[in-house]
Amino acid sequence: MASTREFRFQGLRSGGQSVQGTVFAPSKRKAKKKVKSLAEKHGFRQQSIEKRRTYLYKVKHPSGEVAKGEQKAFSQEEVEQALERMGLEVVRVRKKLLDFNFSPPKDDIIMFVRLSANLLKENLPFDEVLNLLVSDVNSKSLKQVIRDLNADLKGGMDAEKAFLKHQGDLGKFTSYMLGIASKSGNMAEIYESTARFLERQNEFKKSVRSSMITPAITLVVLIACFVWYVWYIFPQTAGLFEGMGVDMPPLTSATLAFSDWLDRNYVWLFSSITAAVGGFIFYARTDQGTFYFHKYMIRLPVIGGLLHKLNIEIFCRVFAVLYSGSGENINVIRVAAEACGNKYIEHRIKTVTIPMMVAQGAGLVESMEASKAFTDMAISRFRSGAETGNVQDSARQMADYYERETKMRLESAVQSIQTVVAILIAIGICFLTLISTEMAFIQPSSTDMMGM
Repeated sequence: MASTREFRFQGLRSGGQSVQGTVFAPSKRKAKKKVKSLAEKHGFRQQSIEKRRTYLYKVKHPSGEVAKGEQKAFSQEEVEQALERMGLEVVRVRKKLLDFNFSPPKDDIIMFVRLSANLLKENLPFDEVLNLLVSDVNSKSLKQVIRDLNADLKGGMDAEKAFLKHQGDLGKFTSYMLGIASKSGNMAEIYESTARFLERQNEFKKSVRSSMITPAITLVVLIACFVWYVWYIFPQTAGLFEGMGVDMPPLTSATLAFSDWLDRNYVWLFSSITAAVGGFIFYARTDQGTFYFHKYMIRLPVIGGLLHKLNIEIFCRVFAVLYSGSGENINVIRVAAEACGNKYIEHRIKTVTIPMMVAQGAGLVESMEASKAFTDMAISRFRSGAETGNVQDSARQMADYYERETKMRLESAVQSIQTVVAILIAIGICFLTLISTEMAFIQPSSTDMMGM
C-alpha cells in the first residue's frame, strides 16, 4: 500500500506577503486539493507545490574518501546545500528514478513501538532509543521515518507535530499516541498501552484471516468443481441420450438446459461477474463505499456482532488511555472514534455524539447513546462510570471484557462458518448425486439405439 507523501507549497497573500507550508497526501492531485482548501480559508494564492523526493548523492570527504547515499528533500539544491554545509565536496546529486514509497509493514511498526516501550522502561533517553532502533528495523520506509523523527525532534519541532507528519506511515492513532506520549509524564506507559493495542488488533486480524482461509478456499473449489461437472462432464454423458431423442427426467433436462445456457452466455456472464467484483472492490475503497461497507458489515450474522464488539473494545481502550476528565476530552473522543477502525461508527460519533456535547451541552453517556453506535452493555458501563465518577475505569473494564469475549467468540464464529460451508458442500454433493442417479435410470429403447 502506498504511503502518504509530504508536499511543500508556496503562496502569496494579497498584500504581497509570502506563505509557505507543508501538507500530507497520497498523491499530488489530492495535495493540490488540500492546498486549494487552505488557500480559500486563509486568503492566499497558490504559486507552487513540490513533492518531497529521494535524491541519490555522491560526495568526497576532505580526507579524499568518496561516499554515496540518499536523502529526502524537496529539491536538488536543498541536498547540495546541506552536504556543502557539512564540509563535503558534492560530486553528483540526482533524483532517484524508482522512488516508490510504501508504508512500513504492520509487524515492523508493532515491533518499533514494543521495543520503544521496553527501552523507555529502562529509562533510556528517547533520542538514544531512536538511534538504537534505526539500525534494528528491516523496513527501509520505517528506517526513514525514524531518521526523520530524530532530525525533527533534535531540530526543536513539537513531538506531536513530528509524529503526525508520519501518520500515513504509522497510522493516525499510533502517531497521535506517540506524539502526546512525549509531552506526558508517563511516556513509557503510553508506549506500552499503544503497543498492547496494536498487538491485540493485529492478532485479531490474523486470527480472522487465518480462520477464513480454509472455508473460502473450500467454497471456491466447490463452486469450480460444480460448474466443471455441470458444464462439461455431465453433457458428455447425458448428451448422448439427448441425441437419441430419449425423454429426459426433469432434473437431468434442467441441468442440460443450464449447461446449454452457459455455452451460449459464458463470455458475458464471466465478464459481468468480473466487472461486478472489480466495481465492488473499487467502490469499497472510496470514502463513501468504505462507510457503507463498514455500516452493514457489523450487521452481518455470526461475524457482524463480533466485529462490532471489537470496534467498541478499541474505542474504549483508546478512550481509557487518553481520558483525563477535563474539557479536552472532546478531542479524546474524536481520536478514539478514528482509531476504532469502523468509518460508520466514527461518523456517528463525530456527527452526533460530539456535536451534542459541544453545541447542546449534553452528557457523555446521553450523547453516546444517541449515536446508536454503541452496544447496550457499553452504554450501561459508561452510565455506571459516569454516576460513580470512574468513566476511565469503566472504559478500561469494558475494553478488557470485550477483549476476552471476542477471543472466546471468535472460535465459535469460525465453527459456525465452517458448519455453513459443510452444509453447502453436502447440498452440492447431494445435487450431483441426484442428477447422476437420475441419469442411471434412463433406459433408451432399441429404436432409440438404432436411431443413434
